[in-house]
Amino acid sequence: MPSASQDKIQELELLYKISSILNQSLDFENVAHPVLQTMESVMGVEHATLTLYNRHTGEISIEIAEGLSSKQASKGRYKVGEGITGRVVETGKPIIIPSVAKDPDFLDRTGRGKSEDKAFLCVPIIMEQEVIGALSADERNPDEAYLHDQIRLLEIIAQMLAAAVKLRRQAREENEILKAENERMAMELKARFQPDNIIGRAPEMQQVYMQIDQVAKSPLPVLIVGEVGTGKGLVAEAVHFRSDRNLGPFVRVHCASLPESVLDRELFGSEKGALVGVVNEAPGRVEQAENGTLFLDEVAELSPNLQIKLLRLLQQGEIERVGARFPKKVNVRVICATTKNLQQMVSEGTFREDLYYQLHIVPIYVPALRKRRTDIVLLADSFVEHYSHVVGKNVRRLARGTIEMLMSYPWPGNVRELENAIERAVLVADGDVIYPHHFPPTIQTDETSGTPVSGNLKLMVEAYERDIICDALKSAKGKVAAAARALSTTPRILAYKIKQLGIDLDAFAK
Repeated sequence: MPSASQDKIQELELLYKISSILNQSLDFENVAHPVLQTMESVMGVEHATLTLYNRHTGEISIEIAEGLSSKQASKGRYKVGEGITGRVVETGKPIIIPSVAKDPDFLDRTGRGKSEDKAFLCVPIIMEQEVIGALSADERNPDEAYLHDQIRLLEIIAQMLAAAVKLRRQAREENEILKAENERMAMELKARFQPDNIIGRAPEMQQVYMQIDQVAKSPLPVLIVGEVGTGKGLVAEAVHFRSDRNLGPFVRVHCASLPESVLDRELFGSEKGALVGVVNEAPGRVEQAENGTLFLDEVAELSPNLQIKLLRLLQQGEIERVGARFPKKVNVRVICATTKNLQQMVSEGTFREDLYYQLHIVPIYVPALRKRRTDIVLLADSFVEHYSHVVGKNVRRLARGTIEMLMSYPWPGNVRELENAIERAVLVADGDVIYPHHFPPTIQTDETSGTPVSGNLKLMVEAYERDIICDALKSAKGKVAAAARALSTTPRILAYKIKQLGIDLDAFAK
């Protein structure tokens, strides 16, 4: 057996080596393994392990362990007060387990064994009077005095490691917070732009939702086809925010709004001095969409030259700024939208065939509103709720005549036209109900509203009265007295009007 002086020399050598390692760096990655390896080689311990206490989750987990696989280490997770390590973190005091096989608190979650000749030593890592982790090791020598000497050494080493461990814990917690925040933001974005929030229950829209889910995770370009006002931009946003690029930018460019030379610079950027007056380099919208999605609305309006540049972007993932000598690699997902028949344009020679087939890999067809009439009231109700909140009014519903009018109108401007019409109606409404006369004359027609807009004044007044009374009866479930109170009149007068206008009360009874 070594003498006391030899033990002291060995101890000093150990502490000197650890001190030298720590003096080189406080970076946990650089010091943790060397320190634990030194402990094992000099002290003769096994499975030297360092655990961290996470204040936010309340969990203690193995950060690094000698002699354990990553799978084994991943199982080393404890709550405060749970197992030996949990008790050490909870109390801030060291613990010696002379025989792990005989101690029920030794959980052995890592699966390294519970042999009778194995002792377990665990000490807290304390920084500024706060327990931030624990240092532990297995020991094969069961001698009690020897175990106390070993745990005293562990306490010293734990104190020497405290600064590096604290920095590691801070970094780990900050990363976890950032990760959680990113995940929360991603979930919020997905919730905001998921297909369920693109309003529509018609079978035609169910097909759109299915296509969005199919293409979202793919890196392939997407072509969205539909009439003006059908919501192609919203579909593009849904694809982006359900994709793996949802934390990246979503950059929209309307290809029909700018002349070719301006659109070229807008899309692909320009180099310094490329044009008169251009004194600095200017990244284009493609580069701004790096790691995200570029949405080209009305892609059919691109000139032949810009079609070639777009094709190069799709095929080779590179662009060339105006005035540049060399191309530039980019990482961008492209989504295009059009109201035109691109196949016909290919036949006419106004759209490149190779570009068409590159875009047409995954097309999504957005139906016109007239082809999904069952969604009209659903959309209208949603717009009423939204714009009532925007303008600060208590408009709650559509009158029966209004619903009939909206269902009869062909909506050539699709969802956008409906939204604009509802916004106007909410703005001009003088109560909590929207009536046909609150809509533009182009929608209020004899055929659609049932309300004559010209001719006989008596018929116009009667039609208006009928609509108001029917709406009140509908709310009152056919009860004349309740409807009369809502209209600030008497039941007798209202009953007279109902008879005069030929209104069927049975139609409103529940």
